[in-house]
Amino acid sequence: MPRFLVGFVRLVDRMNYGVGRFAMYLLFVLMAVLMWSSLSKLGGAPSPWTLEMAQFVMVAYYILGGPYAMQMDAHVRMDLFYAKQSPVRRAWWDGFTVFALLFYLGVMVWGAWDSLGYSLGLKWGDGLLPTIGRLERSPTAWRPYLWPIKLIMLTGFVLMFLQALAAFIKDIATIRGEDI
Repeated sequence: MPRFLVGFVRLVDRMNYGVGRFAMYLLFVLMAVLMWSSLSKLGGAPSPWTLEMAQFVMVAYYILGGPYAMQMDAHVRMDLFYAKQSPVRRAWWDGFTVFALLFYLGVMVWGAWDSLGYSLGLKWGDGLLPTIGRLERSPTAWRPYLWPIKLIMLTGFVLMFLQALAAFIKDIATIRGEDI
């Protein structure tokens, strides 16, 4: 394999490993938020922000942990026929099916980019640079800004897209009898 492809795979793997390990600790943040929610309800003064914050933390946990799970081959799959095949044959199947995944992730990146722009109130004016308009807020009582979670979603989809490309390159290397 060309050195730049090997370097790309190693860079993406290292980056997603670090982000995935960080995302694992978000579960403790989620538990702390839910614990605070329970305690504040017991104290008679429920916090209005806890449910939405728990949802935001769960989204970050799930979206940022996805590329790490893909890297570790920890996603759930139906292994009736796949597990009995040789590694080269599995690489052929994975190499073929990754195109559907890349298309899906491309659509998700595009949608997340558009949603982030909307959340930031970006409008294209007369000049080349966009202008920031009114920032989108949640319609709940807490009313947090939504752009941080949308940025996390865009980042997670981009990382998943890059991990899918790295997996495709690894599959090509396996088919060629090489190891990355």
